[in-house]
Amino acid sequence: MSDENGDPNRRQLDSEELLERVIEEKRKVSDEGRPEDVEQMHENDALTARERVTYLCDDGSFDEIGQLASPGPSTPETVDWDRHDAPADGIITGIGEIDGCPVAVGSFDFTVKGGSIGHTGFTKLRRILDLARDNGYPVVLLHEGGGHRIQEGLDARPIAHGDYQGTFDMLAKLSGYVPLVSGIMGAGFAGPTNYASLCDYVPIVEGRGNMGMAGPEIVKAALGKDISKDDYDARFHTVETGMAHASFETDEKCLDSIRTYLSYLPRNATESPPKTNDQTPPPQSKVEDLLEVVPPDPKKGYDTHNVIDGIVDQGSFFELQENFAQNIIVGFARIDGHSVGIVANNPRIKAGTIDVDVTSKGPRFISMCDAYDVPIVFFSDIPGFLPGPDQERRGLARHAGKFLYELGRATTPIINVTMRRGYGFGYLAMAGGRNANQLKLVWPTTEIAGMSIEGAVSLVYRDKIQDAEDSEAKRQELIDEFTSRTGPLRATEDMGVDAAIDPRNTRDIITHVLERTEQVDSDKLPPKKHGIPPI
Repeated sequence: MSDENGDPNRRQLDSEELLERVIEEKRKVSDEGRPEDVEQMHENDALTARERVTYLCDDGSFDEIGQLASPGPSTPETVDWDRHDAPADGIITGIGEIDGCPVAVGSFDFTVKGGSIGHTGFTKLRRILDLARDNGYPVVLLHEGGGHRIQEGLDARPIAHGDYQGTFDMLAKLSGYVPLVSGIMGAGFAGPTNYASLCDYVPIVEGRGNMGMAGPEIVKAALGKDISKDDYDARFHTVETGMAHASFETDEKCLDSIRTYLSYLPRNATESPPKTNDQTPPPQSKVEDLLEVVPPDPKKGYDTHNVIDGIVDQGSFFELQENFAQNIIVGFARIDGHSVGIVANNPRIKAGTIDVDVTSKGPRFISMCDAYDVPIVFFSDIPGFLPGPDQERRGLARHAGKFLYELGRATTPIINVTMRRGYGFGYLAMAGGRNANQLKLVWPTTEIAGMSIEGAVSLVYRDKIQDAEDSEAKRQELIDEFTSRTGPLRATEDMGVDAAIDPRNTRDIITHVLERTEQVDSDKLPPKKHGIPPI
């Protein structure tokens, strides 16, 4: 008598023989049992799906779930498939640890049916998402493949169920509760792109990674248009779309970035952000430079990174979307060991104005910080929103409210440091003047006004300027008069801000606030299911 695999009846085997059979099946579906597939990945300078998990997780911490899973016979094309046809059904899943923190990990295996995922694979993915929900684990997905397996997709019977095992619904529910990461390690059209769109941090590997709602073959069939997968590569998504937060030359560097990203965040939203004990203050030379780094003349640019480097712990700034919407800078850092989010205007790009791309980048980062109770420090030098027909056609007026919306519902501590310009609605968008702030500071170079002083004078006093004997001198006289009213001393008179300070003291003052401040009470919010964000 034999079982379904043609082996002797298992009851005729002893325990060691039964164990050996399990071990052998695991070996066959592991990298050890698939040397040709391993070689294929290595020839392309890539790690295998299992090697990525091993590299990402602490040594010996990964406990695999579903290693012996087999494809489900959901369609006639797959009825004869077994685990050797699609080892682990194309996805490595389990629970590991990163710096001692439990993490749910799913790594898609490109050597199995092109990295596609079948219905059993979706069941495995849903299993680790359920464990993440029940235990508050962060989720890391490492993508390389074509999404849903076509052989199991051209059939109404399985597809009529809709969301594959509820994985998309579960990611939406986990959003804001646990950190969600999608690493794009290679081909990422369709399914991987859809998963990445629901995640907080999306790093991508250069030269291999790409994303899009459909790949070149589908675009060709649907539109008759020839495109290359390289049209949607790492540069495209870090510079033009902002879909990816950062790009990296190798798998290892991409995985390192995931570990770094998670180090700034709590395990889940019920816990406090981590605080390190090995912080290093910025070099004293960087601190001294803060007094001179911001020119008093608002027409002159400077590098805001020099401001950040003079305040945060040395080497701790982890910038996100560095090459997208560069007129604003966002990222995580540490100040005296405390995790903080940084939002800073960048006068070197479009004078630091807010355009449509910035309304995508900035508010989403504010929302992410607030979800995990990471305090936010704003460094503002904002002339306002970028005017013009191009921006209006792209819906700037519709998107402009996103900053105020996210600030209005935030309960994490917020600090505003106005370095220079704080003009109009832009000042409000950068958390300027809010009574809800834990701290409102201004530097000596500050100018706060309802709009650009030069623009306001030209608009309101046009007739007076034109009637003057020397119109340019009159215009400058008016500019000087109003400029004298916009400085830090005037800003502090009616408690619009808390203090005008020496820029070199900024780090110490912020540190005191971080040590003394807890989450803002949210019980004052009106009863409702949820707000409706500006889109």
